[in-house]
Amino acid sequence: MTAHIAALRRDEDDVDPFSGIAQRLGGLGVEIADLSGIVADLSAIGVRQGRSAGAAMAAAEQMTRTTASLSRSMQSSRDSAAETRTILGQSAAAVSSVVDRTAATMETLSDSATTFMTSLTAVDGTLRNVQSASAAIELVARETKLLALNASVEAARAGDAGRGFAVIAVSVKELADQVQRFSAQNAQHLATLTATLSNLMRASEENAGAARQAIVEAAAAGEASKTLHRLVDSVGTLVDGIDAMTAPVEQSVTAFAGVEAELKHLVETVGSAQAMLGTAKARSDSILDISEDSMRFVAESGVETPDTPIIDLVKHKAAEIGAAFERAVASGQIGMAQLFDDAYRPVAGSDPAQVMTGFVPLTDRVLPPIQEPVLAFDRRIVFCAAVDRNGFLPTHNLKYNQPQGADPLWNAANCRNRRMFNDRTDLGAGRNTHPFLLQTYRRDMGGGVFALMKDCSAPIFVRGRHWGGLRIAFEV
Repeated sequence: MTAHIAALRRDEDDVDPFSGIAQRLGGLGVEIADLSGIVADLSAIGVRQGRSAGAAMAAAEQMTRTTASLSRSMQSSRDSAAETRTILGQSAAAVSSVVDRTAATMETLSDSATTFMTSLTAVDGTLRNVQSASAAIELVARETKLLALNASVEAARAGDAGRGFAVIAVSVKELADQVQRFSAQNAQHLATLTATLSNLMRASEENAGAARQAIVEAAAAGEASKTLHRLVDSVGTLVDGIDAMTAPVEQSVTAFAGVEAELKHLVETVGSAQAMLGTAKARSDSILDISEDSMRFVAESGVETPDTPIIDLVKHKAAEIGAAFERAVASGQIGMAQLFDDAYRPVAGSDPAQVMTGFVPLTDRVLPPIQEPVLAFDRRIVFCAAVDRNGFLPTHNLKYNQPQGADPLWNAANCRNRRMFNDRTDLGAGRNTHPFLLQTYRRDMGGGVFALMKDCSAPIFVRGRHWGGLRIAFEV
């Protein structure tokens, strides 16, 4: 602003008072436009900051809830682990007691089975001795029976002299028969007893083996009992670890609650700043509108300003476009409904998005011969293009009217035709019905660099109906 004021003061003696006022208003408009752009940037930054602060607060709230949930889960886990430790401790003690008693019982059973097996072995030896004696008795009985038979034969030969001996021989034979019968019965009983004893010995051996296996398993159970005790100790360590972690988690809950409160305050502060920036933006736009109205008033009063040639040019070219549209309607090239078509149809695959309407073929034929020569009128002119009342730009200057390619960034800079432009400047130019409108705005050059521009526009009428406006944008 200082540079513009200094320039105006240097030229103050070279212009008439009204021209000086116009120059001052022009400079003021430029500075206000710059200020309005800066306020808009700050407002956009405030919006982004508000979103970031809101997102941070939401994240802090979520972290608070998560940490609180973690604290509750840890307490629940601690209680469960403590209960588990108690139950396992009781179970380990009970299991250890049972295992110890079982091991003692198994050892006693093993000793008893071994002793019983030793006794059975001794009985088996005695039984074998009895079998040997029984066999010897049976042999004696057979030999006695044979001897009695021989005695009977000799007694018979002796006649009456051997009759008494014969009686003795018969008695001896009967005794031998009885001994043989008893010996046979005894042998059967011994055989049965031997079989029974064999079964007992096999069962005793199996019992002894089972007892020995039970002792081994009891030892394994003892190891399991020790493992269970170690598990109890591990659960105890886990409980201690959870107890140690609880304090930091509780501290985190408190800290996150504090962060959440600070972020909430920050969001409120950013919201307040955003509201104030919005108010400042509205006020600066209002001041800019007043400045632009003042410039239009000065220009319409006949005062010559540096922008007067471009104002006259845009008014003349807008009237020329209106006349060309009227001739197209009169000749039947296009109907009024098609010329004022606002059913914007998207162009598939376009990026940035382009749209089509019924009047684009006509503007592609009619507008270039009118718009292109304007670029050579003044070296400050950047573009000349017509927009309809909704900010739709159907046909741009040829250098900005390129077919779209695969790069959206290149398209944005070189394919500006068939695009909707609905910011303040674009809509102002399309909807203005005054003889002309001179606006000042900042043009984004990329990389955070902005250039101050002026946009001079004049309305386009077709048979008394407002179609849109012709824009001439030029550097300040």
